[in-house]
Amino acid sequence: MSSQHAEEVESGERFAFGENWWRFLSMLDEDRIRRAEHSLRDMLGVESLENKTFLDIGSGSGLFSLAARKLGATVHSFDYDPQSVACTNELRRRYFPEDQHWNIETGSVLDEKYISGLGHFDVVYSWGVLHHTGNMWQGLSNVSSRVCDGGKLFIAIYNDQGGMSRRWRLLKRIYNKLPRVLKPLYAFVVMVPRELKFLALASLKGKPWIYFDNIVNYAERSTRGMSYWHDIIDWIGGYPFEVAKPEEIFNFYRDRGFVLRQLKTVAGGIACNEFVFDMHKA
Repeated sequence: MSSQHAEEVESGERFAFGENWWRFLSMLDEDRIRRAEHSLRDMLGVESLENKTFLDIGSGSGLFSLAARKLGATVHSFDYDPQSVACTNELRRRYFPEDQHWNIETGSVLDEKYISGLGHFDVVYSWGVLHHTGNMWQGLSNVSSRVCDGGKLFIAIYNDQGGMSRRWRLLKRIYNKLPRVLKPLYAFVVMVPRELKFLALASLKGKPWIYFDNIVNYAERSTRGMSYWHDIIDWIGGYPFEVAKPEEIFNFYRDRGFVLRQLKTVAGGIACNEFVFDMHKA
């Protein structure tokens, strides 16, 4: 699996998410971790995950696996990207060394044999992952099978903006085909028009400092404890790239016996719509 991932990255068919997350770990602090914990509690509607099992599909930096573990869950994390697995292992080493209640593996959500062998979980979590697999709808189906009766499914999927989403897919593909040395410059050039637009809007309101304050205090404003620049690189580089309208996700899981309990949309924006479903088998 590691060699296949490396080949996909080398050919420009996949973004090296783990490489970006490894750089992010140097910025991780207690405040970002607390924000990640708050995000989980808020969306899941709980104060604790004590005596709960938590499956983190596409663990990335490992931040939310860590947050779930700190909230008391028994955690199973996996990622297709070997360096993301290394990031998650690094956070376990820092905060829960040799912990028997946090298991970390390399795996693919599209591997049905692997997925079916994991068992069922009280919380299945996959934030901003399934649209990067290359087969989003298969991934959405596979994760649903891992939720136990009475459990929760928490996912986030990029919003479908029609033509704009197709343009972003092209820009992302170009980024991944570029030589490594050119990628930061390309990311900067792509984002400049968008950033200037935000600055202009703030200036028209007579408050240009709001734009700069948002960048400087991005971690505090982000409910997920993320980093401004690392989020930009993740966005521009994130490929494969698929999208869905909120109603498509709702209908997909309703037909599989799930009930929508929490929804947070981006109101037509480019980011992720967040969904929390309950599973109640007939």
